[in-house]
Amino acid sequence: MPDAFYLSAAILLPYLAALIAALLPANARNLEAWLAGGAASLSLLMVWLLYPGISRGGVARFEIPWVPELGLNLILRMDGYASIFAVMITGIGFLVVLYARYYMSKDDPIPRFFAFLLAFMGSMMGLVLSGNLIQMVFFWELTSLFSFLLIGYWYHSAQARDGARMALTVTASGGLALFAGVLLLGHIVGSYDLDVVLASGEAVRGHPLYLVTLVLILLGALTKSAQFPFHFWLPHAMAAPTPVSAYLHSATLVKAGIFLMTRLWPVLAGTDEWFWILGSAGLITLLLGAYVAIFQHDLKGLLAYSTISHLGLITLLLSLNSELALVAAIFHTMNHATFKASLFMAAGIIDHETGTRDIRRLSGLNRSMPFTARLALVAAAAMAGVPLLNGFISKEMFFTEALTASNVPTVLHSILPMAATVAGIFAVTYSLRFIHGAFFGPDTDNLPRTPHEPPQWMRLPVEVLVFVCMVVGILPAATVGPFLDVAVRSVLGEAAPSYSLAVWHGVNLPLVMSLIALAGGVLLYRLLQGHLNAGIEGTPLLSGLDGRRIFDQTMVFLSWRFARRLERLLGTSGLQMQLRLMVCVAFLAAGWALWQYGLRPGDVALTGADAAVALMWVVGSACAIGAAYQAKYHRLAALILLGGAGLVTCLTFVWFSAPDLAVTQLLVEVVTAVLLLLGLRWLPKRTEQAGSGRLPARLRRARDFLISLGAGAGLTALSYATMTRPSPDGISRHFLERAYTEGGGTNVVNVILVDFRGFDTLGEITVLGIVALTVFALLRRFRPAPESIGVPEQQQGNIGNWLLVPGVIMRLLFPVIGVVAVFLLLRGHDLPGGGFAAGLMMSIAILLQYMAGGTRWVEDHLRVHPLRWMGTGLLLAAGTGTAAIAFGQPFLTSYFAYADLGLLGKLPLASAVLFDLGVFALVFGATVLMLIAIAHQSVRSQRTAPPVRALVTAGEDD
Repeated sequence: MPDAFYLSAAILLPYLAALIAALLPANARNLEAWLAGGAASLSLLMVWLLYPGISRGGVARFEIPWVPELGLNLILRMDGYASIFAVMITGIGFLVVLYARYYMSKDDPIPRFFAFLLAFMGSMMGLVLSGNLIQMVFFWELTSLFSFLLIGYWYHSAQARDGARMALTVTASGGLALFAGVLLLGHIVGSYDLDVVLASGEAVRGHPLYLVTLVLILLGALTKSAQFPFHFWLPHAMAAPTPVSAYLHSATLVKAGIFLMTRLWPVLAGTDEWFWILGSAGLITLLLGAYVAIFQHDLKGLLAYSTISHLGLITLLLSLNSELALVAAIFHTMNHATFKASLFMAAGIIDHETGTRDIRRLSGLNRSMPFTARLALVAAAAMAGVPLLNGFISKEMFFTEALTASNVPTVLHSILPMAATVAGIFAVTYSLRFIHGAFFGPDTDNLPRTPHEPPQWMRLPVEVLVFVCMVVGILPAATVGPFLDVAVRSVLGEAAPSYSLAVWHGVNLPLVMSLIALAGGVLLYRLLQGHLNAGIEGTPLLSGLDGRRIFDQTMVFLSWRFARRLERLLGTSGLQMQLRLMVCVAFLAAGWALWQYGLRPGDVALTGADAAVALMWVVGSACAIGAAYQAKYHRLAALILLGGAGLVTCLTFVWFSAPDLAVTQLLVEVVTAVLLLLGLRWLPKRTEQAGSGRLPARLRRARDFLISLGAGAGLTALSYATMTRPSPDGISRHFLERAYTEGGGTNVVNVILVDFRGFDTLGEITVLGIVALTVFALLRRFRPAPESIGVPEQQQGNIGNWLLVPGVIMRLLFPVIGVVAVFLLLRGHDLPGGGFAAGLMMSIAILLQYMAGGTRWVEDHLRVHPLRWMGTGLLLAAGTGTAAIAFGQPFLTSYFAYADLGLLGKLPLASAVLFDLGVFALVFGATVLMLIAIAHQSVRSQRTAPPVRALVTAGEDD
């Protein structure tokens, strides 16, 4: 139980704090910083409390049943490797919060900043602590979403908007590929449980789908970690505030791909395909990022490309199929997080105190900002791999593995030592440019602000991180050694190799390579100094390779040219054409199946025809045919006839003992009729376009009649063949036998909806809410201002008098209908009714009030807030399902009991009733929201016509 609490709290605390932060006032900057820092530190405490058991080789695991039959359970899992990432996420996150308190301006929307930052932190914690692959992908996409919001935080800047859009497009697209790869991986293994997957490496690598699975998963990882050719998005993400850059691009977002590749290393690594895909991407990224970083004039741009290069280094290590290379990759992941976060913060301090990040305008800051200069110097030296700093040790391990890999007789293996040395030279060069360009040289007065040291608390996070760089560099085995060992053993298990973190290994070839890199970097910087000081834009030899331009051209092609061609090929200008195409495709698909397999009637004898049913359907058919005929002349008449066909359908449900369907169908008919009636008032006028190359009206109607006749005949044949066969009673018997014993209700239909198939219902009401919001969003732009309508306000939308029904009667019906709605809701678990029917019934009560008094009267007197009803309903339905988890049961598991209320009888108290109440609230709110949207729009048509005339001529449009 402590493991469950600690793991859950580590993820939920940032989300809870994000919700609270979003509600705080804008001027509560200190309070928000305390809240964010407290959430990060408490999450770090949860991880630390779990660490003692993990350090002994254990795994903290907490499993919540979700859909056990499909193997989809919520699993929280933390081993040594996940704990390292959790510490980086929360620890550096805490330092970033402290730094942001002093970096962000009072004029910035601080609540939004901390809310997004905390939500991103929670998403990263969810990603690294997920023990289910589907769950991991869910958090993976959440990190893309919240990073998009953070990068585009200053949305008034076009650069921030473009950078956020680019980052989301690339990383989210990779996330879709990752999702497909995870589905294939789960199919191969037979489970999405991470523990099961990690134990199935041999089966996965030997499966025919291995290569496809590998490519899809690596697409997700390489896009997230900005590896070639997907590296271009990261530099443009520098438009985010510096605290965001320091957090996303050192320890969190870009490390997600590294985490995934390392996490699945025992499953996917060890093959030639793994080496060539990752090795090629990593090597190109390592050299390309380091080379381009040298010529960047923006401090954050330089750090962005250096980040790309270091991520390429880690990816290259992971590709080598060597356990020692994996150790070096994990170690450098930790080291890079510390020195890169401190460098981003130092760049932010320079920008904050001088007003610019342009190296060409910076010079001599060592005299005005001495403490910041020394901190940045140490961090940059760690990035360059200077001895006695943490970056030096992991760089030495990289050089060692590059030399070892060169023994393999392939071109890529043989060039690794040289490529590693060149990358080291480039790293020293751009590190020197960062330090020398900003802090040394003559003083300059060409700065927007007079440079000075930042507040002590703003510099403290940099001091802490630089101290870690020094301590790990001097005493690696005593400081980071135990944590690295736990992380390595959690990934490799018994295959974990022995290694040494000693600072001095004697004079050997890796040390010589390091010295060559240091000397070569200094020399290269001296040779390029004249070119760099000239301030020439662009990168020599690569000026024609602009990732942003390529991305923009690709997006223009996909979203404009290609989409336009598809629209011209498949799109239509009218709804009728789309429906005609859809029906024809369905007809052809069914016809192909019949051609292949045939369709024969069953052996069950037909019962005798009932005269009453036959007469009823004669009336229904006449209404349907009349509606189709009247649609050409009078839409209002067609709507009335269509309602007649719907009423016949209701009676049919009653006749065949389907009262739930009958009640729901009847209420849907009423609501739909009123909403369509309002919509008819502003539909465009139908015209015949003769001479335009289209079919004449008579031929077009004949064609549509034949299509509808064929589709109807096909459905009739299919229904006849189905009803003349004995129906398998396994499914129906299953529900009939368990509806009361397991669902606590005798109304089998409602028990299925709110219990057995509750997850489907939750999805359906969610879709209904989205549809209502979409209708409102599409129509709100047409809602006129009250003063622009040429009708007195008291008459707007008032159609009660037009129908010759006294408005007072409609208003008196409101409490009666409300009581009926409550009655349907409460009895739905045992008798016909339920939340959906009750919600529609309550909507009819509001419709009547609109007809009696208009939208103004409804809004002023009833004060219905549909958005609140929808939100409450969705939260209640989801909360009812989530409550089962607190009792160790799968999501939406129902509990039931009955309360004896004396004269009122026994009242069902099944938890599914609460779920049904959520359905009721959302259906009611969604219907009223659509009513408001359509009603306001229909009032617009009253500008040029009296109310009665507007209603009478609504259907006379041809």
